[in-house]
Amino acid sequence: MPKLARIAPELPAANIEQAVTYYEQKLGFEVAMRMADEYAIVERDGVAVHLFADDARRSAVGVHIFTPDLEQLFAELGQSGADITQTIERKPWGNREFRVRDEFGNELKFTEPLGE
Repeated sequence: MPKLARIAPELPAANIEQAVTYYEQKLGFEVAMRMADEYAIVERDGVAVHLFADDARRSAVGVHIFTPDLEQLFAELGQSGADITQTIERKPWGNREFRVRDEFGNELKFTEPLGE
């Protein structure tokens, strides 16, 4: 069976400059590529998020990002002023997670898988 290697979600943003600034300053990502005010790729620790200009105001997107360092990441993002919409919780299926929302309503769920 063919192997899948990685995923890079595309998230809508009404303003690319504003989105890039949020991902850099609040979430610790760095710009990997930028195409004027239409498209940008931000990365952190091998995780890429693609941001695209969207004046049509599409529905916000939710993305799971897995980490073995959940508590440290929660503390870092809390100190940077990220919009944390859910503190760390253990879910009925065993994973621990917290959630952050960007300025355009997209939600990033940082998850520590069961057993880590």
